[in-house]
Amino acid sequence: MAIYRQGWKNKLTRCGYTTIIGKTNVGKSTFLNKFLDKKVSITADKSQTTRSNIYAIKTLEKTQIIFIDTPGIHKKSEKTINKVLRKKPTEVIHDVDVIIFMVSGTKFDDIDKETLDLVKKSDAKKILVINKIDLVKNKKNLFTFVDENFNTDDFFAIVPISAKSNEGIDLVQMEIEKALPENEFFYPEEINFQSKDFEISETIREKVIRLLGDELPYETAVVIEAFQEKEDLIEISANIYVAKQSQKSIVIGKNGEKIKSIGITAREDLEKKFDKKIVLKLWCKVQKNWVNNPISLESFGIKS
Repeated sequence: MAIYRQGWKNKLTRCGYTTIIGKTNVGKSTFLNKFLDKKVSITADKSQTTRSNIYAIKTLEKTQIIFIDTPGIHKKSEKTINKVLRKKPTEVIHDVDVIIFMVSGTKFDDIDKETLDLVKKSDAKKILVINKIDLVKNKKNLFTFVDENFNTDDFFAIVPISAKSNEGIDLVQMEIEKALPENEFFYPEEINFQSKDFEISETIREKVIRLLGDELPYETAVVIEAFQEKEDLIEISANIYVAKQSQKSIVIGKNGEKIKSIGITAREDLEKKFDKKIVLKLWCKVQKNWVNNPISLESFGIKS
């Protein structure tokens, strides 16, 4: 039976869930932000940047795409946080309609292979997205790369893109629209899955990652302690948690310069996001070895 959106005549609608799976740093979050034309996921050239399954929606004239952005598959580690993050892609692959399997250029290593094996376990339609083609000097190598590493029959479509330069994003959208099942729209167009606390804490965490670079391992978490919204002002207090006393010194920096820079850049982003003046107060606290403590992980929003 044909399915139509209420109020529209003769317009078949499609709706369903799509997830993006790939190893760390293939560009999943950058792709999702460009695809949605808004920032829903933080980006950085480091593993463990994305920690939560990010839900976002793109509603088109006749299609509604509900996205789940999973953490990247990374090397195995004994740390509890790594074990938790590695489980998250497995949790969603059997509950979605479309899987975007993303790789970076013509690189395909053991972690890519492990990720592809995981993807193959799902009955969802699969789209192979080859990202970062701007870094591939000879584009003819893409054909050889696909032939040597993939069975094309496994994929509903294969799309080369450059998320960074917005190249090929429209083609991915077109293939997702074709692949989704016929359904009425599940959600109102303007729904936002993320709480303000989540958006704020992720914005601050992104600045920690970007401004501290290789100085600090990814043993940081951000918790919003106070949030007060007024007519033209938002006051926020947040703690940046680290696992060691030595890391606290890195976050604070000489004479407090590092944490001040984190606060300034986060405040600028938040003022654009909320279109209000932001008063942001940051502190850095040590919670020893929190990356191996399930209770700490859950309190920081990283649930197993």
